[in-house]
Amino acid sequence: MTTPRRSNTASHQLPKPESQEALTQLLARRELELAAALQMSEVFSQQIKLQDLLKQGLRIALDVVNAENGSVLLADTDKRTLVFYHSIGEKPVPPGTEVPWDEGIAGTVYRTGRPEIVPDAQADYRHFKKVDETTGAITHDMITMPLKRWEGDPIGVIQVMNKRGGKFLDLDDMAILTIISDLAAVAIEHTRLVEAAKLAEVAQMMGDITHDIKNLLLPVVCGADILQTEINELLDRLPAIEIKRAKASRELCNEVIQMLKDDAHRIHDRVGEIADAVKGLSTPLDFSACEVADIVSNVFRSLGILAQEKHVRLLTENLELLPLIVADQRRLYNAFFNLINNAIPEVPAGGSITVCGQPPTSEGSIVVSVIDTGRGMPSEIRDRLFTKHVMSTKPGGTGLGSKIVKDVVDAHGGTIWVESELGAGTKIHIRLPHAPGESVRS
Repeated sequence: MTTPRRSNTASHQLPKPESQEALTQLLARRELELAAALQMSEVFSQQIKLQDLLKQGLRIALDVVNAENGSVLLADTDKRTLVFYHSIGEKPVPPGTEVPWDEGIAGTVYRTGRPEIVPDAQADYRHFKKVDETTGAITHDMITMPLKRWEGDPIGVIQVMNKRGGKFLDLDDMAILTIISDLAAVAIEHTRLVEAAKLAEVAQMMGDITHDIKNLLLPVVCGADILQTEINELLDRLPAIEIKRAKASRELCNEVIQMLKDDAHRIHDRVGEIADAVKGLSTPLDFSACEVADIVSNVFRSLGILAQEKHVRLLTENLELLPLIVADQRRLYNAFFNLINNAIPEVPAGGSITVCGQPPTSEGSIVVSVIDTGRGMPSEIRDRLFTKHVMSTKPGGTGLGSKIVKDVVDAHGGTIWVESELGAGTKIHIRLPHAPGESVRS
């Protein structure tokens, strides 16, 4: 099979209009290019999210060149990888899949900034076959186009493969994809800049919000103190015959008041952590010896009323078997609070959420699992849950809670992973070391 000659120009040697047939072909090609440019311009003009932008842009690319499969990969400069943000086809690549940017055909195009036509991917030594093995698909012919910033720096690549109708992707297809990829890159950068501007505005406001919330919570804490003093004085004046009942009432009131005060302080701390998460910062950790069972018990105490209203049981299993670990108790509380609070609305009445401990391993770590009997989640949500590409399915959701959980686990040198299927509930596992390493401490 002969490899088509590559070119970096937009024309890509379209047939010269020396005959009526050639002129007709050229006219049809120009119409396709104009149609593609028009569609991409319409997408670009819409106020949509980056994920929607990538999805629509890729769909246009596949339609105009009549290809079966395609993917958009964007660069993760921290990990030096190309990440599959969106994939279309009978067997699409799972979102969040990463490939090294110094390997494969995609990596070559990303590094050089030059598009490539590969008529037979299976015969090309650079083809990253692990992706085909993961999806069960077979890549035949392929075009890979670079996505570049206005300044020319690469931000990723777009790939289309397997042209329909027994034909092969060629230079004419590359000409159309050049227009699409250029417009897509501009749209991606525009969308990112808009999102960054919104984030900067939010970050600037978070300091004022934190201060205002602290002021709003101060009367709650002071009022709880006054209420506790008043209740104690009233109970002390009761006749001796009522002392037994008064003792129980006093204990209950003190417990509720203490819960109000604790939760008020936690709300203040939580807003500060949300501000840090938005700004990309992290507050210093305060390590001490702690028991996971005590932390989970405090979470259950705070969320118990909500769970009762939803008729969801909160259970523990084998937490008493876990040894003491060195951790930041407040941060771990926030992590488990987020996981359990997010699970409660997903569990139908009569269901349960169980926090289960697994005995220590030879690796010097423990595993704590949050297991619910809820609705589960589709693979595209599950695979992104604790990555920077997380997306919330809840109205008004931001995915920030998942980021906070992941940051807590990372700060302790641990790992987190998810098992979930639609209709089969969700299991979230956290592995934590007995004590953080010196690098984590610093």
